[in-house]
Amino acid sequence: MKPLRVTWVQPEDLLGHELRQAAEDGRDASAVRARWRAAGGREAPPAAGASPRPASPELRALALRLLDELALLPSPLAPDEPTDLAAVKALCPSWPEPPTTSPGATPPVTAPPAAASPGAASPGAASLPALHASWLGRAAGCLLGKPVEKLPLHAIRALARATGNWPLNTWFTARGVPGDLLSAHPWNRRSAATSLAENIDGMPEDDDLNHPLLGLLLLQRHGRAFTTADLADLWLAELPAGRAFTAERIAYRNLLSGIEPPLTATHHNPFREWIGAAIRADVHGWTNPGDPGAAAEQAHRDAVLTHTANGVYGAMFTAAAIAAAAPGTGTGSGTPDVHECLRTALRVVPPRSRYARAVRLGIETARAHRDFDAAVDHLHSVHRDHHWVHVLPNAALLAAALTHADGDFTGSICRAVSGGWDTDSNGATAGSIAGLLAGSPARLPARWTDPLKNRLSTSITPFDGVGFDTLAELTHREATRP
Repeated sequence: MKPLRVTWVQPEDLLGHELRQAAEDGRDASAVRARWRAAGGREAPPAAGASPRPASPELRALALRLLDELALLPSPLAPDEPTDLAAVKALCPSWPEPPTTSPGATPPVTAPPAAASPGAASPGAASLPALHASWLGRAAGCLLGKPVEKLPLHAIRALARATGNWPLNTWFTARGVPGDLLSAHPWNRRSAATSLAENIDGMPEDDDLNHPLLGLLLLQRHGRAFTTADLADLWLAELPAGRAFTAERIAYRNLLSGIEPPLTATHHNPFREWIGAAIRADVHGWTNPGDPGAAAEQAHRDAVLTHTANGVYGAMFTAAAIAAAAPGTGTGSGTPDVHECLRTALRVVPPRSRYARAVRLGIETARAHRDFDAAVDHLHSVHRDHHWVHVLPNAALLAAALTHADGDFTGSICRAVSGGWDTDSNGATAGSIAGLLAGSPARLPARWTDPLKNRLSTSITPFDGVGFDTLAELTHREATRP
């Protein structure tokens, strides 16, 4: 009988990831690493969620003890990278001030005024068309990245070039790809059947869409004053355990073990600075249009269930960028651009943190290279030691893709996906921001939206089969609710 291997929770795998995280945040774990290696312990799996063979009971017990020891090691970076919201805000001298009109002060509407241009919004609220475009953009960008998730950068480039789709400009396809190339670099096995061009039939399930749905449920049930405990309760009621990954799966396990937030984010959780919290942040930006500070604070309460420090900043940054991207909420002309959104979002991140440095690196690298492949190569060189799901390399790539594309929707999602690492998550966030900036589904190329068929599959049962137009209406209702 084949042994059961539950991914992302095996102690022997967590220990390897925690040793890697210790090296990244400056903790001296050399003694722990030496004991682990001497006992026969392995490095963390490079891509998958579990090693191919389970550890012996003795080695697993040692891993648990060593995880506890590593948790006691102080990080010299902690003063510049706090998790507590008050401490974060104290390090952000230009934290965005709330707008004169709060989002909840605008009466709910179901469509922009007849005389308004597509994407126009009432003061303090993103319009229905803009929210619709953002939901569609998130789905399209995610779907574009699904078949190449986990693949190395050179494989993504080779697969796309084999069909004349480089620079990336449309969906991946297996048609025309040489058999030896497909054998060397097989598509993501869980996604190819629903995400290659020849197979797309609506939007398949993905955690990058499940979590915004859960965020919407959270607001429907508790409003913008929800607590982290409210989110935990919601997950246990609505999120199937098998649909949570990395830090989310660890936090879920911790909840079932009786561990309460915020300890759910830290107990035996080496994924606490990975990308998971950032993929949950869109709804907090959508429901705080024009108020990046409030969006960041809302995202913080969500993120600390599972993440700390840079992992939390990823959610705060994303929420703030989306809040700043709402049409009609920008400064100056009233129409924000992507560069303004990125600058604004950086104001909610401690400036000396590694996350802020990663975003600044992405922006600077994009500006320095006309050829985006060259920019990506530089980012991969700088972040070559990070896991492909870690928030820092993905933050740098997302910022570079959005900057280089200069607001263009196709350019944004294609650059985000073509840069590798967490392809579906980066494509989703890039699509959400670029879609919101576009302001209307009519301004998104039909090749990205038509295959979605206005249908989303999900394990979040209230929403299975829902249309993106309906999701936009529900989101708008929460954005304008007092």
